[in-house]
Parts: sequence; structure tokens; C-alpha cells
Amino acid sequence: MSLLLLALLAATSSALTATPVPLPGGPGPITMDYLAADPDLARVWVPAGNGRVDVIDASTLSVTSIEGFETERRNDRLLGPSSVTVGDGFAWVGNRANSAICAIDAKSLERKGCLVLPSPPDGLAWIAPTQEVWVTTPRDQSLTLVDVKKPGTPLLSTKIPLPGAPEGYAVDAERGLFYTNLEDKDRTLAIDVKTRKIVSTWNPRCGEDGPRGLVLDAARGHLFVACTDRVKTLSTRNGAVLGEIGAGAGIDNMDEDLRTHTLYVAAGKAATLTLVRASEKGALTKVASAPTAKGARVVVVGGKGAAFVADSAGGRVLVLRQTP
Repeated sequence: MSLLLLALLAATSSALTATPVPLPGGPGPITMDYLAADPDLARVWVPAGNGRVDVIDASTLSVTSIEGFETERRNDRLLGPSSVTVGDGFAWVGNRANSAICAIDAKSLERKGCLVLPSPPDGLAWIAPTQEVWVTTPRDQSLTLVDVKKPGTPLLSTKIPLPGAPEGYAVDAERGLFYTNLEDKDRTLAIDVKTRKIVSTWNPRCGEDGPRGLVLDAARGHLFVACTDRVKTLSTRNGAVLGEIGAGAGIDNMDEDLRTHTLYVAAGKAATLTLVRASEKGALTKVASAPTAKGARVVVVGGKGAAFVADSAGGRVLVLRQTP
């Protein structure tokens, strides 16, 4: 039996154990969307709709809260901080309540300057080559670019109009490319971060519900697209679909452990987390799965392969680790 087959069999037989991490303000509902991992400081950032940004130590699972962010109740839902990106020693937090992004020193957790955007932010991405934060702003079908060369004083740079509503993102800093989906058009775009031009448009064929999250494995040339019930591998060379696999209903967000080329896929309707191994050619194979919670559709990998899954209904984060 080959070493590769033995490794795959071992991965398939492994289990996932979950540890709940209650958040301040719980156990009632706390809206959570885009989480982010800071591998340099071994922390996971959790923007919470109750007006806090919670920072979890990936080793001890202790929680530190940064409070005082604006909130607003809309249709019985409390909106507040909803997205975060980390880069160059800072975290930037997007807030749907007041359309602002705010800078936070990633080490000291001290709040710095804020900037109100023309449209509510969805996802935030740190762009190292241009020292910017790119913000998906689906309400007006655009990307809003923020200059953070002086991190504590973010400045509005420009806006890139898009032919649809952006959803999800991935960044190839080495090649200077930003990827996003058009949820309402079933398209995936590649944008040059310096020229601000769309250089490729691909069809992931997700269907009328459209594509959602994105994960990039730049070294292998793979762009993973989350459809609402499956994951597809697209070639970054020509957009060809190289592989696909079902992973439960209600998929929105996913992440990858690049050390093992394993995708962590959160499915909110199915209430599961599925681990999917990607081959060098883009084929996808399920290696493990575990129950999470209804509506848990957001996951980020932090701290040696641990998966941090947002359980908004339970006001907590579920930390799942693979065990033999």
C-alpha cells in the first residue's frame, strides 16, 4: 500500500472534537460574519454584532474584548462589527451599523482611526503590494479601496465599479491579483491590484444561488469557490473547473490549511464542518466531518489547523480540532 494511500486512509478515519468558546454578551444570538486569523500573534479576530470585537488566543482560547463599536437594530437583528482583516501589524474592522472601518493595533489591541465609507462594508482584505484595504461593497456593486499607508488614519482611495454584487474574496499578493465572486451573476473575477482592471472573468457554474466564499492556493494555481452546497476547484490559469465535491447545504465561507492542502467548509443549513483534501491536480476528497450548529456558516483556520466556527445563534465560537 502506498504512503499516499495510507495518509488518506488515516485522514478519513480521523475525528473532529469541538470545544465551545462563549463570547461576552452570550449565550444569546450574536451576529458574526467574516472572522480572521493572525498567525504571527496566534490570535483569531471575531467581529461581533453586539458592538464588540473579540480576540481569541488560539492556544489558550482566552477571550479579550474590544468594546464601544456602534450598533444598530434592523428588522430584529442587531448589526455592528461584521468583518476584519489583518496585515502589517494592524487589524481593520468593518461595521455595518455605521459603514465605518476602524484600525486596531494588532498587538496592543488599542483602537486607532476610523473612516466612514460611502456604502456599508461586507468583506475586508489586506492588500500588501499597495498597502490598501479592499472592501467588498455589494449594495452599490463595487469595491471600495482604502489607503492605509498610515495605518491609524485610513483614507478613502477610489472605487472600482463591478458588473454585479461582490461576494467573498481571495488575494494573491505575489502576483498582485484580487479575486471576488459576483453572487448575482454566477461569475468569478480576477482584478489586477495596481491597474484596478478586471483581467479575467470565469463561470464557476454554481447556479442561480451564485458563488459565495473563495480560498486561494497560489502555489498550486487553485482557486476554490464555495457554491451553496458544494466546492469547486478553478484553475487560476484559465478558470477551468478541475474538481468539485458536495459538502452540505448552506455553504457560505471556507478556509484552507495550506500545510496539508485541506479545506475547512462550513455549511449552515446542514450544521456541519467538512474537511476536504485537494490534490495537486485539483481533485477534491472528503476526509472528515463533524456537526456544528444551525446557521454556522463561517470558519477560519488558526493555531495549527484548528477550525474556529462562528455559532451566531449560540453566541459562541466552536473550536474543532482533528484527532486520530
